[in-house]
Amino acid sequence: MEFTRSRRVLAGAAFAAAATMGLAACSSGSSDPASSGADGGSGEQVEIRLNWWGSDARHERTQEAIDAFMAEYPNITVVGEFSDWTGYWDKLATSTAGSNMPDVIQMDQLYLASYAERGTLADLGALSTLDTSNLSDSVLGIGQVDGTQYAMPVSTVGFTILVNQDILDELGLTLPDTDSWTWDDFYAFAAEVTEVSGGDVVGTAPMNNEFSLQLWARQNGEALFTDGNVSISPEVLADYLAQGLEMSKIGASAEATAYSEQASLPLDQIDFSVGKQAMAFTQITQIAAYTAASDGANLVAVKLPTEDANASKYLYLKPGMYFSVSSQSAHPEEAAQLIDFLVNDPTAAEIIGTERGLPANPNTIELLADSLTPEETKAVEYTDSIADLLGEAPEIVPNGASGVDGLIQRYILEVYFESSSPIDAADAFISELQSSIDAA
Repeated sequence: MEFTRSRRVLAGAAFAAAATMGLAACSSGSSDPASSGADGGSGEQVEIRLNWWGSDARHERTQEAIDAFMAEYPNITVVGEFSDWTGYWDKLATSTAGSNMPDVIQMDQLYLASYAERGTLADLGALSTLDTSNLSDSVLGIGQVDGTQYAMPVSTVGFTILVNQDILDELGLTLPDTDSWTWDDFYAFAAEVTEVSGGDVVGTAPMNNEFSLQLWARQNGEALFTDGNVSISPEVLADYLAQGLEMSKIGASAEATAYSEQASLPLDQIDFSVGKQAMAFTQITQIAAYTAASDGANLVAVKLPTEDANASKYLYLKPGMYFSVSSQSAHPEEAAQLIDFLVNDPTAAEIIGTERGLPANPNTIELLADSLTPEETKAVEYTDSIADLLGEAPEIVPNGASGVDGLIQRYILEVYFESSSPIDAADAFISELQSSIDAA
């Protein structure tokens, strides 16, 4: 990869993040692109635990970064614990209830408010070993609950449709103009994939998570949450929940039973990974994991369809994830020191790359320029390409709403199996989610 080109792409991505999340005005502090926090902590031999979810690629990179940290801080032993997304939150809930939380927790915005408001996370602002000076106030703000810094933003990610170009080439199909395509264009092309393949490959599968629902609401001039309450209208939500059923009727996606069977499969066994589905909705940083799972397929990232491509800046860069420190930790300064290393240190930046998203610390971006893999380059280039469509980030998922992904999947299936009408499912979804928020 030619160095000056990658620097230009990275700079563009950095500008996109700056335009939408305030990265341009960094807080005062060290000008070192990856300065570490002060050498606080006890200096004694201690053991801390770091917990994360993700693919095999994430496990390998995280463990390599842990090894580099322990080489620099030989008095701190880090024990890594990891699992898939669903198992991760079940284990964390159990360990929290049993007062046995990991010292450092990979955190998602779905759960941040919930864990913070229960008093299970430490105030990072009170820990001297974590340097936050390279992040702007607006970026730090997406890790705050009621003004307290409970989470250190690690990255930002964009939402995309990944397209298996190898499948399209095999079928002799060409993508429509994705700069201007509408949802009808997308559905029609997905149905064409299924038809031309003789049913061996389906075109796509429906969107089914909070990130995509946020974007759907924004495309329709609404928001999923406003002032800590559910604010999406039943009509807009009904159209979202009905996507799977409507697409299956025209052959654009699998039948309900086949779709539901996918939910429990690991990433490397789902239809998109094994070449039985041509397009998938996902976060752009998943491109590396999907490329590996699909034996190196040529995956192309394109933006979501809209009814009017110029109507509004509906996209946003979601905090890819955070690191938090448990309030139960016996070694909070050492835990914060580990977070500081993972977020700020150039060695960690080069190991982790963009797998967790584009770095939240803007000063580390150029450090990656000459070490990006082809998939990481695609992630950066895609983020650069959607700069003009990026708007303000929405409200953080409120306390009590951390189960929104599960609700989305459940109500999609109710509509998919035609056990509920889209509007009835939408009404029930809103009522159930709002009740969970009210009860929190």
